[in-house]
Amino acid sequence: MIADRLHDFIRDLALGDLPPAVLGQARRCLADLAGIAVAGRSTDLSRIMRDHAAEHFAAGRHGARMLFDGRRVSPVGAAMAGAATIDSFDGHDGHVLTKGHAGAAVLPGLLAFADAAGQPVSGADLLIALVIGYEVAIRAGIATHRSAPDYHTSGSWNALGVVAVGTRLLGLDVATMRHGLGIAEYHGPRSQMMRCIDFPTMVKDGSDWGAAAGVSATYLAKSGFTGAPALVVEAEPLADLWGDLGQRWRMLEMYFKPYPVCRWAQPAIEAALLLRRQAGFDLAGVRSLRIHSFHQAIRLDARCPDSTEQAQYSLPYPVAVAFRHGELRPAVFIGSGLGDGQVLEISRRIELVEDPALSARFPAERLAWIELEWQDGRVERTPPVPAQGDAERPLTDAALDAKLEELVLPMLGADWLAGFREALAALPATPRADRLLELLLGSGGEGPPKP
Repeated sequence: MIADRLHDFIRDLALGDLPPAVLGQARRCLADLAGIAVAGRSTDLSRIMRDHAAEHFAAGRHGARMLFDGRRVSPVGAAMAGAATIDSFDGHDGHVLTKGHAGAAVLPGLLAFADAAGQPVSGADLLIALVIGYEVAIRAGIATHRSAPDYHTSGSWNALGVVAVGTRLLGLDVATMRHGLGIAEYHGPRSQMMRCIDFPTMVKDGSDWGAAAGVSATYLAKSGFTGAPALVVEAEPLADLWGDLGQRWRMLEMYFKPYPVCRWAQPAIEAALLLRRQAGFDLAGVRSLRIHSFHQAIRLDARCPDSTEQAQYSLPYPVAVAFRHGELRPAVFIGSGLGDGQVLEISRRIELVEDPALSARFPAERLAWIELEWQDGRVERTPPVPAQGDAERPLTDAALDAKLEELVLPMLGADWLAGFREALAALPATPRADRLLELLLGSGGEGPPKP
Protein backbone atom coordinates (compact mmCIF):
# COMPACT_ATOMS: atom_id res chain seq x y z
CA MET A 1 0.00 0.00 0.00
CA ILE A 2 1.38 3.38 -0.99
CA ALA A 3 0.54 4.98 2.35
CA ASP A 4 2.45 2.30 4.27
CA ARG A 5 5.55 2.73 2.09
CA LEU A 6 5.33 6.50 2.44
CA HIS A 7 5.03 6.26 6.21
CA ASP A 8 7.99 3.91 6.40
CA PHE A 9 10.06 6.43 4.44
CA ILE A 10 9.01 9.32 6.69
CA ARG A 11 9.51 7.38 9.94
CA ASP A 12 12.74 5.54 9.14
CA LEU A 13 14.80 7.98 7.07
CA ALA A 14 18.13 8.60 8.81
CA LEU A 15 20.91 11.07 8.21
CA GLY A 16 23.14 8.26 6.97
CA ASP A 17 20.57 7.40 4.30
CA LEU A 18 21.02 10.78 2.63
CA PRO A 19 23.58 10.83 -0.18
CA PRO A 20 26.07 13.69 0.18
CA ALA A 21 24.46 15.48 -2.77
CA VAL A 22 21.05 15.40 -1.07
CA LEU A 23 22.44 16.64 2.22
CA GLY A 24 24.23 19.42 0.36
CA GLN A 25 21.06 20.31 -1.50
CA ALA A 26 19.13 20.54 1.77
CA ARG A 27 21.66 23.05 3.08
CA ARG A 28 21.50 25.00 -0.21
CA CYS A 29 17.72 25.13 0.02
CA LEU A 30 17.75 26.28 3.62
CA ALA A 31 20.29 29.03 2.95
CA ASP A 32 18.56 30.22 -0.21
CA LEU A 33 15.13 30.35 1.42
CA ALA A 34 16.57 32.24 4.38
CA GLY A 35 18.06 34.90 2.10
CA ILE A 36 14.83 35.28 0.16
CA ALA A 37 12.89 35.60 3.42
CA VAL A 38 15.21 38.34 4.65
CA ALA A 39 14.58 40.34 1.49
CA GLY A 40 10.89 39.48 1.51
CA ARG A 41 10.46 40.91 4.97
CA SER A 42 10.73 44.40 3.45
CA THR A 43 7.74 43.91 1.13
CA ASP A 44 4.24 45.19 1.83
CA LEU A 45 2.91 41.68 1.31
CA SER A 46 5.03 40.25 4.11
CA ARG A 47 4.23 43.09 6.49
CA ILE A 48 0.49 42.77 5.94
CA MET A 49 0.49 39.00 6.37
CA ARG A 50 2.64 39.07 9.51
CA ASP A 51 0.43 41.72 11.05
CA HIS A 52 -2.63 39.72 10.02
CA ALA A 53 -1.26 36.61 11.72
CA ALA A 54 -0.40 38.58 14.87
CA GLU A 55 -3.94 39.97 15.05
CA HIS A 56 -5.98 36.97 13.97
CA PHE A 57 -3.92 33.83 14.78
CA ALA A 58 -3.33 34.04 18.52
CA ALA A 59 -0.61 31.84 20.00
CA GLY A 60 -2.75 29.82 22.38
CA ARG A 61 -0.96 27.13 24.40
CA HIS A 62 1.57 26.22 21.73
CA GLY A 63 2.76 29.30 19.90
CA ALA A 64 5.51 29.64 17.33
CA ARG A 65 7.51 32.66 16.21
CA MET A 66 7.10 34.09 12.74
CA LEU A 67 10.03 33.96 10.35
CA PHE A 68 12.33 37.00 10.84
CA ASP A 69 9.75 38.69 13.03
CA GLY A 70 9.99 37.40 16.60
CA ARG A 71 6.29 37.69 17.47
CA ARG A 72 4.66 34.50 18.69
CA VAL A 73 1.43 33.39 17.03
CA SER A 74 -0.23 30.02 16.45
CA PRO A 75 1.83 27.49 14.48
CA VAL A 76 -0.73 27.79 11.68
CA GLY A 77 -0.29 31.57 11.61
CA ALA A 78 3.50 31.32 11.81
CA ALA A 79 3.67 28.93 8.87
CA MET A 80 1.29 31.08 6.83
CA ALA A 81 3.22 34.31 7.50
CA GLY A 82 6.59 32.67 6.83
CA ALA A 83 5.46 31.24 3.50
CA ALA A 84 4.03 34.62 2.52
CA THR A 85 7.34 36.30 3.35
CA ILE A 86 9.30 33.87 1.18
CA ASP A 87 6.78 33.96 -1.66
CA SER A 88 6.65 37.76 -1.56
CA PHE A 89 10.15 38.05 -3.05
CA ASP A 90 9.76 35.29 -5.65
CA GLY A 91 13.39 34.25 -5.76
CA HIS A 92 13.01 30.79 -4.22
CA ASP A 93 13.70 27.30 -5.52
CA GLY A 94 11.30 25.32 -7.68
CA HIS A 95 10.78 22.18 -9.74
CA VAL A 96 9.85 22.33 -13.42
CA LEU A 97 7.33 19.48 -13.40
CA THR A 98 5.44 20.90 -10.41
CA LYS A 99 5.38 24.32 -12.10
CA GLY A 100 5.89 25.72 -8.62
CA HIS A 101 7.67 25.75 -5.29
CA ALA A 102 7.93 23.24 -2.44
CA GLY A 103 10.28 25.01 -0.04
CA ALA A 104 8.18 28.15 0.33
CA ALA A 105 5.73 26.14 2.46
CA VAL A 106 7.89 23.27 3.70
CA LEU A 107 10.47 25.39 5.55
CA PRO A 108 7.96 27.67 7.37
CA GLY A 109 5.90 24.61 8.28
CA LEU A 110 9.00 22.86 9.61
CA LEU A 111 10.01 25.91 11.67
CA ALA A 112 6.50 26.27 13.08
CA PHE A 113 6.39 22.62 14.22
CA ALA A 114 9.90 22.84 15.67
CA ASP A 115 9.33 26.11 17.53
CA ALA A 116 5.98 24.99 18.94
CA ALA A 117 7.32 21.63 20.12
CA GLY A 118 8.48 22.88 23.49
CA GLN A 119 11.43 20.50 23.41
CA PRO A 120 14.82 20.51 21.69
CA VAL A 121 15.05 19.50 18.03
CA SER A 122 18.38 18.28 16.70
CA GLY A 123 20.00 19.65 13.60
CA ALA A 124 19.86 16.21 12.00
CA ASP A 125 16.11 16.00 12.64
CA LEU A 126 15.62 19.40 10.98
CA LEU A 127 17.58 18.41 7.89
CA ILE A 128 15.88 15.01 7.58
CA ALA A 129 12.45 16.59 7.97
CA LEU A 130 13.31 19.22 5.35
CA VAL A 131 14.30 16.53 2.86
CA ILE A 132 11.13 14.56 3.60
CA GLY A 133 9.01 17.65 3.05
CA TYR A 134 10.62 18.37 -0.31
CA GLU A 135 10.41 14.77 -1.53
CA VAL A 136 6.72 14.46 -0.66
CA ALA A 137 5.72 17.94 -1.84
CA ILE A 138 7.44 17.61 -5.22
CA ARG A 139 5.77 14.26 -5.91
CA ALA A 140 2.42 15.66 -4.82
CA GLY A 141 2.93 18.59 -7.18
CA ILE A 142 3.75 16.39 -10.16
CA ALA A 143 0.74 14.22 -9.31
CA THR A 144 -1.53 17.26 -9.08
CA HIS A 145 -0.60 18.50 -12.52
CA ARG A 146 -0.83 15.03 -14.00
CA SER A 147 -4.35 14.46 -12.63
CA ALA A 148 -6.02 17.89 -12.46
CA PRO A 149 -7.21 19.78 -15.56
CA ASP A 150 -6.40 23.27 -14.29
CA TYR A 151 -3.06 24.81 -13.37
CA HIS A 152 -3.16 25.09 -9.59
CA THR A 153 -0.94 27.18 -7.34
CA SER A 154 1.80 25.59 -5.27
CA GLY A 155 -0.31 25.77 -2.13
CA SER A 156 -2.60 23.10 -3.52
CA TRP A 157 0.15 20.48 -3.22
CA ASN A 158 2.99 21.77 -1.03
CA ALA A 159 0.57 21.48 1.90
CA LEU A 160 1.11 17.72 1.74
CA GLY A 161 4.84 18.18 2.16
CA VAL A 162 4.14 20.11 5.35
CA VAL A 163 2.04 17.20 6.67
CA ALA A 164 4.93 14.85 5.92
CA VAL A 165 7.21 17.09 7.99
CA GLY A 166 4.68 17.11 10.84
CA THR A 167 4.34 13.34 10.64
CA ARG A 168 8.07 12.99 11.17
CA LEU A 169 8.48 15.56 13.95
CA LEU A 170 5.30 14.64 15.85
CA GLY A 171 5.72 10.88 15.43
CA LEU A 172 2.31 10.27 13.84
CA ASP A 173 1.23 6.74 12.93
CA VAL A 174 0.26 5.73 9.41
CA ALA A 175 -3.50 6.14 9.93
CA THR A 176 -3.08 9.65 11.34
CA MET A 177 -0.70 10.57 8.52
CA ARG A 178 -3.26 9.41 5.93
CA HIS A 179 -5.93 11.58 7.50
CA GLY A 180 -3.53 14.53 7.63
CA LEU A 181 -2.62 14.19 3.97
CA GLY A 182 -6.27 13.88 3.04
CA ILE A 183 -7.23 16.96 5.05
CA ALA A 184 -4.38 18.97 3.53
CA GLU A 185 -5.33 17.96 -0.01
CA TYR A 186 -8.99 18.83 0.68
CA HIS A 187 -8.34 22.11 2.50
CA GLY A 188 -5.37 23.24 0.44
CA PRO A 189 -5.96 26.23 -1.85
CA ARG A 190 -6.92 24.84 -5.25
CA SER A 191 -6.45 28.29 -6.71
CA GLN A 192 -5.90 28.97 -10.40
CA MET A 193 -2.37 30.23 -10.99
CA MET A 194 -3.03 31.92 -14.33
CA ARG A 195 -5.50 34.33 -12.68
CA CYS A 196 -2.59 35.81 -10.74
CA ILE A 197 -0.44 35.83 -13.88
CA ASP A 198 -3.08 37.87 -15.70
CA PHE A 199 -3.83 40.06 -12.66
CA PRO A 200 -0.67 40.18 -10.49
CA THR A 201 -1.61 40.79 -6.86
CA MET A 202 -0.63 39.63 -3.41
CA VAL A 203 -2.50 36.31 -3.64
CA LYS A 204 0.50 35.02 -5.64
CA ASP A 205 1.28 31.29 -5.55
CA GLY A 206 -0.91 30.16 -2.65
CA SER A 207 2.00 28.88 -0.56
CA ASP A 208 0.90 30.92 2.45
CA TRP A 209 -2.39 29.07 2.72
CA GLY A 210 -0.71 25.84 1.62
CA ALA A 211 1.61 26.07 4.63
CA ALA A 212 -1.30 26.97 6.90
CA ALA A 213 -3.41 24.10 5.55
CA GLY A 214 -0.55 21.65 6.05
CA VAL A 215 0.11 22.62 9.66
CA SER A 216 -3.59 22.76 10.46
CA ALA A 217 -4.24 19.38 8.83
CA THR A 218 -1.43 17.79 10.85
CA TYR A 219 -2.76 19.01 14.18
CA LEU A 220 -6.36 18.22 13.22
CA ALA A 221 -5.44 14.65 12.31
CA LYS A 222 -3.48 14.29 15.54
CA SER A 223 -6.65 15.32 17.41
CA GLY A 224 -8.77 12.73 15.63
CA PHE A 225 -10.20 14.78 12.78
CA THR A 226 -10.66 12.57 9.72
CA GLY A 227 -10.03 13.22 6.06
CA ALA A 228 -10.62 11.38 2.79
CA PRO A 229 -7.54 9.66 1.34
CA ALA A 230 -5.33 12.04 -0.61
CA LEU A 231 -5.83 11.16 -4.27
CA VAL A 232 -2.45 12.58 -5.35
CA VAL A 233 -0.83 10.02 -3.02
CA GLU A 234 -3.12 7.00 -3.16
CA ALA A 235 -4.68 7.00 -6.64
CA GLU A 236 -3.35 3.93 -8.47
CA PRO A 237 -2.52 5.76 -11.75
CA LEU A 238 -0.08 7.91 -9.77
CA ALA A 239 1.60 5.05 -7.90
CA ASP A 240 4.77 5.27 -10.01
CA LEU A 241 5.55 8.65 -8.44
CA TRP A 242 5.75 7.14 -4.96
CA GLY A 243 7.49 3.83 -5.57
CA ASP A 244 10.98 5.32 -5.78
CA LEU A 245 11.05 7.21 -2.46
CA GLY A 246 14.54 7.04 -1.03
CA GLN A 247 15.98 5.96 -4.38
CA ARG A 248 15.26 8.85 -6.70
CA TRP A 249 15.81 12.15 -4.93
CA ARG A 250 13.48 14.63 -6.58
CA MET A 251 14.98 17.61 -4.77
CA LEU A 252 18.14 17.15 -6.84
CA GLU A 253 16.04 18.03 -9.91
CA MET A 254 15.20 21.50 -8.64
CA TYR A 255 16.24 24.88 -9.95
CA PHE A 256 17.46 27.93 -8.04
CA LYS A 257 16.66 31.41 -9.25
CA PRO A 258 19.34 34.05 -9.78
CA TYR A 259 16.67 36.79 -9.96
CA PRO A 260 13.55 37.45 -7.83
CA VAL A 261 10.99 37.22 -10.66
CA CYS A 262 8.74 34.53 -12.11
CA ARG A 263 10.81 31.66 -13.49
CA TRP A 264 9.03 31.96 -16.83
CA ALA A 265 10.62 35.39 -17.40
CA GLN A 266 14.16 34.27 -16.65
CA PRO A 267 15.06 32.68 -20.02
CA ALA A 268 14.26 36.00 -21.71
CA ILE A 269 16.39 37.82 -19.14
CA GLU A 270 19.33 35.60 -20.06
CA ALA A 271 18.68 36.25 -23.76
CA ALA A 272 18.66 40.01 -23.11
CA LEU A 273 21.92 39.86 -21.17
CA LEU A 274 23.48 37.78 -23.95
CA LEU A 275 22.34 40.21 -26.63
CA ARG A 276 23.53 43.18 -24.60
CA ARG A 277 27.01 41.65 -24.27
CA GLN A 278 27.19 40.85 -27.98
CA ALA A 279 25.63 43.96 -29.53
CA GLY A 280 25.35 46.57 -26.81
CA PHE A 281 22.13 48.50 -26.26
CA ASP A 282 21.06 52.04 -27.09
CA LEU A 283 17.32 52.64 -26.98
CA ALA A 284 17.54 55.52 -29.45
CA GLY A 285 18.94 53.17 -32.09
CA VAL A 286 16.27 50.48 -31.64
CA ARG A 287 13.43 50.14 -34.16
CA SER A 288 11.78 47.05 -32.63
CA LEU A 289 12.43 44.56 -29.85
CA ARG A 290 10.61 41.24 -29.75
CA ILE A 291 10.68 38.48 -27.12
CA HIS A 292 9.73 35.03 -28.42
CA SER A 293 8.81 32.53 -25.72
CA PHE A 294 6.26 29.93 -24.60
CA HIS A 295 2.60 30.75 -24.02
CA GLN A 296 2.67 31.01 -20.22
CA ALA A 297 5.61 33.43 -20.31
CA ILE A 298 3.91 35.63 -22.90
CA ARG A 299 0.99 35.99 -20.46
CA LEU A 300 3.37 37.93 -18.14
CA ASP A 301 2.38 41.21 -19.77
CA ALA A 302 2.68 43.89 -17.05
CA ARG A 303 4.47 46.84 -18.73
CA CYS A 304 4.87 49.58 -16.13
CA PRO A 305 4.51 47.89 -12.75
CA ASP A 306 3.55 49.93 -9.72
CA SER A 307 3.90 47.07 -7.23
CA THR A 308 6.41 44.36 -6.41
CA GLU A 309 3.91 41.74 -7.52
CA GLN A 310 3.39 43.30 -10.95
CA ALA A 311 7.16 43.60 -11.43
CA GLN A 312 7.71 39.94 -10.50
CA TYR A 313 4.94 38.69 -12.78
CA SER A 314 6.14 40.68 -15.77
CA LEU A 315 8.16 39.63 -18.78
CA PRO A 316 8.88 43.06 -20.32
CA TYR A 317 9.89 44.79 -17.09
CA PRO A 318 12.79 42.56 -15.92
CA VAL A 319 14.02 42.21 -19.52
CA ALA A 320 14.02 46.01 -19.77
CA VAL A 321 16.02 46.17 -16.53
CA ALA A 322 18.51 43.71 -18.01
CA PHE A 323 18.91 45.81 -21.19
CA ARG A 324 19.20 49.06 -19.23
CA HIS A 325 21.58 47.99 -16.45
CA GLY A 326 23.13 44.69 -17.52
CA GLU A 327 22.11 43.17 -14.18
CA LEU A 328 19.07 42.78 -11.92
CA ARG A 329 19.53 43.99 -8.36
CA PRO A 330 16.83 43.25 -5.75
CA ALA A 331 16.10 46.96 -5.23
CA VAL A 332 14.55 47.33 -8.72
CA PHE A 333 11.55 45.27 -7.59
CA ILE A 334 10.60 47.23 -4.47
CA GLY A 335 9.28 50.74 -3.87
CA SER A 336 11.08 53.58 -5.62
CA GLY A 337 13.16 51.09 -7.59
CA LEU A 338 10.16 50.57 -9.86
CA GLY A 339 10.30 54.14 -11.16
CA ASP A 340 13.28 54.13 -13.56
CA GLY A 341 11.93 56.06 -16.56
CA GLN A 342 14.28 54.52 -19.13
CA VAL A 343 13.45 51.01 -17.94
CA LEU A 344 9.75 51.74 -18.26
CA GLU A 345 10.22 53.16 -21.75
CA ILE A 346 12.06 50.02 -22.88
CA SER A 347 9.35 47.88 -21.29
CA ARG A 348 6.59 49.71 -23.17
CA ARG A 349 8.34 49.13 -26.50
CA ILE A 350 8.87 45.38 -26.12
CA GLU A 351 6.66 43.11 -28.24
CA LEU A 352 5.77 39.66 -26.89
CA VAL A 353 5.43 36.82 -29.41
CA GLU A 354 4.43 33.24 -28.64
CA ASP A 355 6.68 30.61 -30.21
CA PRO A 356 4.55 27.45 -30.67
CA ALA A 357 7.61 25.22 -30.70
CA LEU A 358 8.70 26.56 -27.31
CA SER A 359 5.15 26.24 -25.94
CA ALA A 360 5.19 22.56 -26.87
CA ARG A 361 8.35 22.05 -24.81
CA PHE A 362 6.88 23.59 -21.62
CA PRO A 363 7.00 22.77 -18.69
CA ALA A 364 9.97 20.42 -18.96
CA GLU A 365 11.87 23.14 -20.83
CA ARG A 366 11.47 26.92 -20.56
CA LEU A 367 13.18 28.83 -23.37
CA ALA A 368 13.12 32.27 -24.98
CA TRP A 369 14.88 34.16 -27.75
CA ILE A 370 15.03 37.85 -28.58
CA GLU A 371 15.05 39.67 -31.90
CA LEU A 372 16.34 43.23 -31.97
CA GLU A 373 16.06 45.40 -35.09
CA TRP A 374 18.13 48.59 -35.26
CA GLN A 375 17.07 51.80 -36.97
CA ASP A 376 19.71 51.22 -39.67
CA GLY A 377 18.11 47.88 -40.62
CA ARG A 378 20.51 45.54 -38.83
CA VAL A 379 18.86 42.62 -37.01
CA GLU A 380 20.33 40.79 -34.04
CA ARG A 381 18.86 37.48 -32.82
CA THR A 382 19.77 35.17 -29.97
CA PRO A 383 19.30 31.42 -30.11
CA PRO A 384 16.67 29.93 -27.76
CA VAL A 385 18.11 30.41 -24.27
CA PRO A 386 17.25 28.64 -20.99
CA ALA A 387 17.26 30.18 -17.54
CA GLN A 388 20.22 29.91 -15.21
CA GLY A 389 20.04 27.55 -12.28
CA ASP A 390 18.22 24.53 -13.75
CA ALA A 391 19.32 21.10 -12.53
CA GLU A 392 21.14 20.64 -15.83
CA ARG A 393 22.86 24.03 -15.44
CA PRO A 394 22.96 24.52 -11.66
CA LEU A 395 24.06 27.65 -9.91
CA THR A 396 27.35 27.02 -8.16
CA ASP A 397 27.65 27.16 -4.40
CA ALA A 398 29.65 30.36 -4.86
CA ALA A 399 26.86 31.93 -6.91
CA LEU A 400 24.24 30.99 -4.33
CA ASP A 401 26.44 32.33 -1.54
CA ALA A 402 26.89 35.61 -3.41
CA LYS A 403 23.11 35.81 -3.79
CA LEU A 404 22.73 35.22 -0.04
CA GLU A 405 25.21 38.00 0.73
CA GLU A 406 23.45 40.44 -1.59
CA LEU A 407 20.12 39.78 0.08
CA VAL A 408 21.25 39.59 3.70
CA LEU A 409 24.09 42.05 4.25
CA PRO A 410 22.07 45.26 3.70
CA MET A 411 19.31 44.00 5.99
CA LEU A 412 20.94 42.05 8.83
CA GLY A 413 24.67 42.70 8.51
CA ALA A 414 27.85 40.65 8.50
CA ASP A 415 27.57 39.32 12.06
CA TRP A 416 24.20 37.72 11.41
CA LEU A 417 25.44 36.20 8.16
CA ALA A 418 28.55 34.76 9.80
CA GLY A 419 26.47 33.26 12.60
CA PHE A 420 24.02 31.76 10.14
CA ARG A 421 26.76 30.19 8.03
CA GLU A 422 28.35 28.70 11.14
CA ALA A 423 25.05 27.31 12.45
CA LEU A 424 24.15 25.85 9.05
CA ALA A 425 27.54 24.16 8.62
CA ALA A 426 27.30 22.58 12.07
CA LEU A 427 23.68 21.49 11.72
CA PRO A 428 24.13 17.74 10.99
CA ALA A 429 26.06 17.23 14.24
CA THR A 430 24.11 19.71 16.39
CA PRO A 431 22.14 18.01 19.20
CA ARG A 432 20.02 21.15 19.63
CA ALA A 433 19.21 23.42 16.70
CA ASP A 434 18.33 26.31 19.01
CA ARG A 435 20.92 28.67 17.51
CA LEU A 436 19.63 28.27 13.97
CA LEU A 437 16.02 28.64 15.09
CA GLU A 438 16.88 31.81 16.96
CA LEU A 439 18.60 33.29 13.91
CA LEU A 440 15.63 32.49 11.64
CA LEU A 441 12.79 33.24 14.04
CA GLY A 442 14.20 36.23 15.88
CA SER A 443 13.51 39.77 14.76
CA GLY A 444 16.91 40.23 13.15
CA GLY A 445 17.83 42.94 15.60
CA GLU A 446 14.96 45.23 14.63
CA GLY A 447 12.53 44.05 17.30
CA PRO A 448 8.97 43.04 16.48
CA PRO A 449 6.86 45.66 14.69
CA LYS A 450 4.85 47.81 17.01
CA PRO A 451 1.09 47.19 16.99
